[in-house]
Amino acid sequence: MSSAPRRELNPRQTETVDRLLQAGTEELRAVGVEALTIRTVALRAGVSAATAYTYLASKNHLFAELFWRALISEPRVEPAGDTAVERVCSVTRRMGAMLAESPELAAGATSALLGTDPDVERLRLRIGSEFVSRFRDALGAGADDALVDALALAFSGALLQAGMGLMTYTEMGERLDAVIAAIMKGH
Repeated sequence: MSSAPRRELNPRQTETVDRLLQAGTEELRAVGVEALTIRTVALRAGVSAATAYTYLASKNHLFAELFWRALISEPRVEPAGDTAVERVCSVTRRMGAMLAESPELAAGATSALLGTDPDVERLRLRIGSEFVSRFRDALGAGADDALVDALALAFSGALLQAGMGLMTYTEMGERLDAVIAAIMKGH
């Protein structure tokens, strides 16, 4: 995978993007979703706002990029459990724990992924594909497409509800256990 948010970059550009993303993570932790701007991220990264906008189209693009990178940089652990339900629950709990470790990022990404920015759309498709891939891995060979879709929809809906503050990201993982068991009843 390229480290470029929007296109292939040379090594100097890649370094600039990496500095911007690191600064974005730091700024998000320091000031939160609402106060963060691309300009404040650029300042923290030591680049001009114009340079930052060359690589990051918007705040939503930044949040989606940070979420995508957090998701794929997390060590991919084999789903644990003797049954398909246990394996899927281990996946959702692990993703819930990852989100709980960075609730600012999770909240920013939740709202960002609802946007219409083309750069966000590209990342939204990658993120959704990663969710589906993890559920397929947990279910094993021959996983039913409708079941995988139901699990991805349930997880996405829970992610949205946690992003709206209706539950914590840790609670999201816990509450999904019963939802997964109900969805998978009979499979």
